Amino acid sequence: MSTLHAHIDGIGLYGPGLNGWAQASEVLRGAAPYQMADLALPAPDALPPAERRRAGLPLKLAMAAGFDAVRGAGADPRTLATVFSSGGSDGDNCHRLLESLAASERAVSPTQFHNSVHNMAAGYWGIATGCMAASTSLCAYDASFAAGLLEAATQIAMSGRPCLLVVFDTVYPPPLHAVRPLPCSFGLGLMLSPARSKATQASVALELTDAAPTQMVEPELEELRRQVPTARGLPLLKRIARGETGEVVIDCFEPLQLRVNLS
Repeated sequence: MSTLHAHIDGIGLYGPGLNGWAQASEVLRGAAPYQMADLALPAPDALPPAERRRAGLPLKLAMAAGFDAVRGAGADPRTLATVFSSGGSDGDNCHRLLESLAASERAVSPTQFHNSVHNMAAGYWGIATGCMAASTSLCAYDASFAAGLLEAATQIAMSGRPCLLVVFDTVYPPPLHAVRPLPCSFGLGLMLSPARSKATQASVALELTDAAPTQMVEPELEELRRQVPTARGLPLLKRIARGETGEVVIDCFEPLQLRVNLS
């Protein structure tokens, strides 16, 4: 594949003990210790009250990561093309649908039904921002972060316009958790642009490789990276937080991985 280029102007990050990029970047650059804690998300205030009441954890997580990245870049969300990528989207809603279908009356609520589609987050993002730009929703199982980054960079190469990438995963309830045992929920947003600006935090060049994925040296963060698809982006974010250049390899579609050259 040809090398793809993009510039990262804003970052959003929410996970256990990681509460937005401002706090999470302190942890990743070693200025503050990492402490595992419950996920803490801001309320999705950009949504109208009716939609806010329907918002589940996956939507709140995607909105938090997306708006965190947009604010960091000083971008206008009403104008941005978007890519949403998730290994499973809303597992809680899927569980409730299956419970309804297993019941004797088999009655499915309209809210559960319209939240069951994989592009649920993209739809609510459009409602929250009034954005009419193109949006793509992806699922690539454990490679969902790499697939989303490749898609967003490809769109930038084709259109010459910025693109917001939002990647998110949430914990499945039992019994689904037994076959998809994600230990925690994690959301990541990247505001990507075709040209450098005052907001640019890093520039990336993407290509495929057969090299081994880059690991985190911190045991708790490495556990997140290994077990949660969205957290595969942690080595990249750590380099950015520390102002480092060089190569990061991210898990992708075996036997190939995604090499990110950071400058």
